[in-house]
Amino acid sequence: MSEFTNVSVAKEANVYFDGQVISRTIIFADGTKKTLGVMLPGDYEFGTEVQELMEISSGAMEVLLPDATDWIKISGGMSFEVAANAKFAVKVHEITNYCCAYFA
Repeated sequence: MSEFTNVSVAKEANVYFDGQVISRTIIFADGTKKTLGVMLPGDYEFGTEVQELMEISSGAMEVLLPDATDWIKISGGMSFEVAANAKFAVKVHEITNYCCAYFA
């Protein structure tokens, strides 16, 4: 899916790591939320509050999931899930566009 229809968009951006990662929250008619964002090349660690599905639409990175020892190569068209209350790391190799869905 290349676009979403009938959504609301938060005016303020979510800015992380001194502007290296920026996203916008979109809210669907049923109240569910996703974020659409861009990550610039770099190494980042994120924490989750709820289960997340990270869909990568373009770019290239490696991800180290919780309790894993091996990095996984991820590129446009791929996705990965992270459990609630967990931390994961990414090494972004090129500008990466993503959509993150949150599950309660």
